[in-house]
Amino acid sequence: MRDTERLEAAIEERKDSIQTKGKQKQQLKCDTNSVAGCVSQRACVYCGARVVLNPVTDAIHLVHGPIGCASYTWDIRGSLTSGSDLYRFSFSTDLQEMDVIFGGEKKLARAIDGLVEKYQPKLIFVYSTCIVGVIGDDLEAVCKAAARRHGIEVIPVQSSGFIGNKSAGYRAACDALLKLIKPAENEQISKNNTINYLGDFNLAGEVWIIKDYLQRMGLALNVAFTGDSNYETLKTATKASLNIVQCAGSMIYLANQMKEIYDIPYHNVSFLGLEDTSDSLRRIARTYNDLEIMRRTEELIKAETAAVAPLLARYREKLRGKKAAIYVGGGFKAISLIKQFREIGIDVVMIGTQTGRQEEYDTINDLVDDGTVILDDANPSELERFMVEKGAHLLVGGVKERPLAYKLGIAFIDHNHDRKHPLSGYVGAVNFAQEVYSTVCSPVWKYTGEGGGLDEQRKCCLS
Repeated sequence: MRDTERLEAAIEERKDSIQTKGKQKQQLKCDTNSVAGCVSQRACVYCGARVVLNPVTDAIHLVHGPIGCASYTWDIRGSLTSGSDLYRFSFSTDLQEMDVIFGGEKKLARAIDGLVEKYQPKLIFVYSTCIVGVIGDDLEAVCKAAARRHGIEVIPVQSSGFIGNKSAGYRAACDALLKLIKPAENEQISKNNTINYLGDFNLAGEVWIIKDYLQRMGLALNVAFTGDSNYETLKTATKASLNIVQCAGSMIYLANQMKEIYDIPYHNVSFLGLEDTSDSLRRIARTYNDLEIMRRTEELIKAETAAVAPLLARYREKLRGKKAAIYVGGGFKAISLIKQFREIGIDVVMIGTQTGRQEEYDTINDLVDDGTVILDDANPSELERFMVEKGAHLLVGGVKERPLAYKLGIAFIDHNHDRKHPLSGYVGAVNFAQEVYSTVCSPVWKYTGEGGGLDEQRKCCLS
């Protein structure tokens, strides 16, 4: 069978998870396990748990499994800290063949004892990996015994593979956080007028940007899950009066559990792009039904918008008519990116996510133009096919998508873990537009393509 025939057969097998707006009427199939034998861009269960918990700054992150799992996720988030940097280490029990045969529980117990002796942490997260699920090590029992020995929190993260997808890892991380924030028995929970910020990992200091906005509105940030968080601040999470959720894919489960158990309401928010940032700030202000908070919020929005609008207008003139492809982790981020591209004159021709939910895909379908390809849990072959077919000039994705874009001669922007500049808030909208312009309009593109010439879109960009 030729390569093109294999690709068509693979796409046919996944036809329910791929649709073109205006052609199919059925709903997109999502939140399923990846097709066996098809290399998905979606990460594993363990990776999903690790990216959520890794920014807890003063925790020991111990991976119970082969060394490759720990190295794969070492410093996986570009998260910044205002305190401890213990989270930047990656510890592993380095399971070997003999451990698989005889079990790794004793090795895990020794590893915990050694880490406590060297670092004196208050909190240890112990992650299970695929091999642990296979050999059956009792993570709960080992962690409970270690917690008693040392008088600290040792929390198992049940993130073994072969039991689901990246979304299952998010849930495992949230279950671990629920154990951590649970108040002591008989402790009275008194609510204060503060906000928990769920689903922001302080990439390039983004939590601090939103914290400043809240302070200017007359509100206070209690704790972020999990950007720049630590053991002490996370333990106060149940005292907040409101949760706001940036990354719904990773944190909507935790938000729902905190609403049910601790009666803390939540709002989905997005601080990506002018439209969503302003709308989110207004919805937060309205929650408190306080005229002074609402007045200060409108002053903030007016001042920040006036500062960045002229800059975005200049980029919009240069970028009008360009085409973008999007492949990111969560559906809520994808929705914001469609709006943000629209703000700078760019059409989205392909959009997909790793963990989008049905309601998010319905919103995406309403936002995009006819002919836009929408796909869930894509693989590299699908991304390549639809980017080329739709003539995309730019791909927004994560670290795994970068090589694919460059091989195709397509500009690339990292919107996930590795970036070093903030994309949240008003300053983030300008950073995003500037990066899109400098990437799409780079002179490097004259050295790509047939005959080494620029296409017409890029010629206009550079004129």
